[in-house]
Amino acid sequence: MPTKPFIGIDLGGTNMQIGVVSPDFKLIGQAKRKTKADEGFDRVVDRVIEGIGEACMAAQLTPQQLGGVGIGAPGVIEPTKGVVVEAVNLRWNDAPLADAVSKRLGKTRVVVDNDVNVAVYGEYKLGAAKGSKHMMGLWIGTGIGGGLVLDGKLHYGHFLSAGEIGHTILFPFHPLGSRTLESNASRTNVSNRVIKLINSNYKSKLTSELGADPEKWGKEVKSKLLAQHYRGGTNEDALVIEVVDDAADMVAVAVANAVTLLSLEKVVLGGGLTEACGKPFVDRVAKQARELIFPRNIADRVEIVASKLEDAAGIFGAAMLAIEAVEKK
Repeated sequence: MPTKPFIGIDLGGTNMQIGVVSPDFKLIGQAKRKTKADEGFDRVVDRVIEGIGEACMAAQLTPQQLGGVGIGAPGVIEPTKGVVVEAVNLRWNDAPLADAVSKRLGKTRVVVDNDVNVAVYGEYKLGAAKGSKHMMGLWIGTGIGGGLVLDGKLHYGHFLSAGEIGHTILFPFHPLGSRTLESNASRTNVSNRVIKLINSNYKSKLTSELGADPEKWGKEVKSKLLAQHYRGGTNEDALVIEVVDDAADMVAVAVANAVTLLSLEKVVLGGGLTEACGKPFVDRVAKQARELIFPRNIADRVEIVASKLEDAAGIFGAAMLAIEAVEKK
């Protein structure tokens, strides 16, 4: 167990969440900032440092009292160097994030990993997958990301891209741009499909809730609204249920393939769509996946569950990676 508090940071293309994790693994101070990636790398680092200061103040300590900092960033990461190799939504290439933050904090140890990897690691260490050795996390939101823990360690693969389940091909003969799990089952695609069907004169209760301008509907049909009209929602809608269930079924195919290939004992589902739609969505994925897992006699023993830490998974996972990096020294 660490003797000092650590910082965990979930750095997204739009927002960043920063949390102080105590030695007994409690979240004792938080801060949020807009990322504003369009202002450039240095300004994003400025906001990271500001957020660390604010979170430390909320926890009634100073940055000098920290044991280290962990950051989950989008894109392809070189974790041993703390470099963001490529992050499309940040518009970064070969960005030395760990060094930049460390220097600003007086050489504090900083580790950087992929944002979904750290969320999955948080669930593995402290959340829904605690106690397992072979697991996968699959996060469904704007896109679909994944991460793997094999034999108790984050698995990166030779090219550091292991776990990118959103980019697996489900429909190889579909038109380009509609072949992958992400392009069919992400929240973005679910929203777009619902909107397209409404515009094609399919009946939906959403019609009366959307504004007069169809061009703006994409900003309105988000996870929370979909959940209100999904199974168990406040105003169930047949069209939304069908489209979200279709997405769940496609996720189930990907989950079953991963479990069969890697002999996984647990799969954790997270991300905005999963958290909003809740148990009915997770149960649908689990039921459909178990019909497809090989060998059949293990299907009922594979646990397919919802994220326990939800929004805080990235904070806790990033902090845990920093703790382990410092303890190895």
